[in-house]
Amino acid sequence: MKVSDFDYSLPRELIAQEPLPRRDGSRLLVLHRDGRVEHRSFPDVADFLRGETVYLNDTRVLPARLFLHRETGGRVEALLVRRLEGLRWHALLDSSRRLKEGERLRVDDRTWASLAGREGDRWVLEFTGEPDLGRLGRAPLPPYIHRDPDASDAERYQTVYAARDGSIAAPTAGLHFTPELLARLSVRRVTLHVGLGTFKPVRCEELREHKMEAEYYEIPEPPAGKVVAVGTTTVRALESWAATGKASGWTEAFIHPPYEFRAVKSLVTNFHVPRSTLLMLVCALAGRERVLAAYEEAVRERYRFFSYGDAMLVL
Repeated sequence: MKVSDFDYSLPRELIAQEPLPRRDGSRLLVLHRDGRVEHRSFPDVADFLRGETVYLNDTRVLPARLFLHRETGGRVEALLVRRLEGLRWHALLDSSRRLKEGERLRVDDRTWASLAGREGDRWVLEFTGEPDLGRLGRAPLPPYIHRDPDASDAERYQTVYAARDGSIAAPTAGLHFTPELLARLSVRRVTLHVGLGTFKPVRCEELREHKMEAEYYEIPEPPAGKVVAVGTTTVRALESWAATGKASGWTEAFIHPPYEFRAVKSLVTNFHVPRSTLLMLVCALAGRERVLAAYEEAVRERYRFFSYGDAMLVL
């Protein structure tokens, strides 16, 4: 299949820029396997999942967005994407002027970072001390949210059940859940630390040419049968276990049509970016034509899209 097979038209104003006042205040589009669509409110998800085992991704988002300063005074925006050995990190850097290997960037009055090399589209940052992400870092909001993160994002761009530090993006399907709603479900946890593999754009036209970047996962309680997954990252963790028998490790699973699911039968998810690997995964589960038809209806009904947007339940 081709990447263009997973395209759709989306008005820019439907891309959610802010979370709703209530976590569970979003709408829920329910997609049945026969293509039938229901329009519900998110708390109704518990009615559909009664008696099911629901798996959640309990990764916690790091405040991985830093603003560094050049010795000449210019500002450099950094997204720390993976910790390497010692005080080294892979980072994506954005600067108005060309950066040079060996250049020093100021983190704060005590800490500096050197550009120790470049590997593809990312730099190796070597810090002189541990960067205080809790004080200096901000929520790494995705680029389609056109505003700087504020104090509320530190809470709302994090699931209520987040427990293990390690992600550079939220498992956004979980953002809708409240403790009260979780209490109505039979839940289990997995961990998949979201990295570039989840949201890296597919830049080739043929799907077989795309290679996912590895992301770490752990599954403390592997499922006995097929289950409900909250989020595409949970799907990738469970299907990686089902394919390899390994309850922990690094996965490069790229799930797209055609694909035979071994562990997951239903999915709670958000609406995803056109041509993305996340949309391809949803299409593998529910069928490309049915999913894209449901997306067209969501556009007509003015659903809110992407990370802070509304939700979809694939039964």
